[in-house]
Amino acid sequence: MVFRVLLVGWWACIALYTAIVAAEHGLGLLPIFFGDIAKLGWPGQFNLDFMSLLSLSGLWVAWRNGFSPAGLALGAIAFFFGGFFLTAYLLIESVRARGDVEVLLLGPERMSRLSRRAGEPAAAQRR
Repeated sequence: MVFRVLLVGWWACIALYTAIVAAEHGLGLLPIFFGDIAKLGWPGQFNLDFMSLLSLSGLWVAWRNGFSPAGLALGAIAFFFGGFFLTAYLLIESVRARGDVEVLLLGPERMSRLSRRAGEPAAAQRR
């Protein structure tokens, strides 16, 4: 429950902050983002590090969904929308997983296959 409250709080914070910044500065983020990287300063280092985390987030979301067309689309959304998407995605998927962290991290299909291989009942049947 604490995890879900944290996700909702982060989502609301990111949404509000993004709305304020977009209203004040417009939506021209990419030239600024990549321009800072090209300058080889600390803001660029932060952006490059952040982009690596966005890449890992998108890759995980696509992998969790079996690299299906929907999974690839969700992975691209995770990459471009960052924490705004990932907090909502994790909230929805944590509810679908009924709080089972293994199912949340691996996805229901992969968890079901692993459970069958181990001779256990599927994770969805355990709860």
